[in-house]
Amino acid sequence: MRSEVYRNTIPQKFSDPATLKMVNADLAMFQSYHEIITKLEFQIEDSMEVQDPVSYSIINSVPGLGFILSLTILYEIDDIHRFSDVGKFISYCRLVKCSHESAGKKEKGGHNKIGNVHLKWAFSEGAVLFLRNNERGQRWHDKLVQRYGKAKAMSIIAQKLGRTVYYMLKRREAFNPDKFYGDKKIENKDSGGEHLA
Repeated sequence: MRSEVYRNTIPQKFSDPATLKMVNADLAMFQSYHEIITKLEFQIEDSMEVQDPVSYSIINSVPGLGFILSLTILYEIDDIHRFSDVGKFISYCRLVKCSHESAGKKEKGGHNKIGNVHLKWAFSEGAVLFLRNNERGQRWHDKLVQRYGKAKAMSIIAQKLGRTVYYMLKRREAFNPDKFYGDKKIENKDSGGEHLA
């Protein structure tokens, strides 16, 4: 509802008639896509039979991870036990930058296409939705922005969500905000990658 109210204020920000026509066309197209996607999501939800309802409800307990994102994460992971540690998992999710070694020398970057692009998308999208109506999360986000900048702050939140989902599935526990925010360590020593994505 808040996003709809905000969208209605967008045309007021433009005075040039030509620009306003383009903005209104974009908003109309956005609205059409929004309606189509919403219908599809309801159809999927009605017809979908979740094969692992316990794991699904565990993932779905994370704020921001609604039906579609939880389902995407569940089926893209398949079995959390195929990842021996959290570093391998977040590396597979493309939530850390991989380092590669050649002739005994480690280099940063490279191998950006290793891992699962759908999990990268789901956790990145989840990071944005996690902050909605979440005052505690927004305060944490603001601190991260001051320290690292906006882009890296969102990457840190996405990585944190990935790490959290890994441990939740391993331990069969629902989301616990006190545990989530209680870990003051932002950079991960056992991440399987040298730097945050």
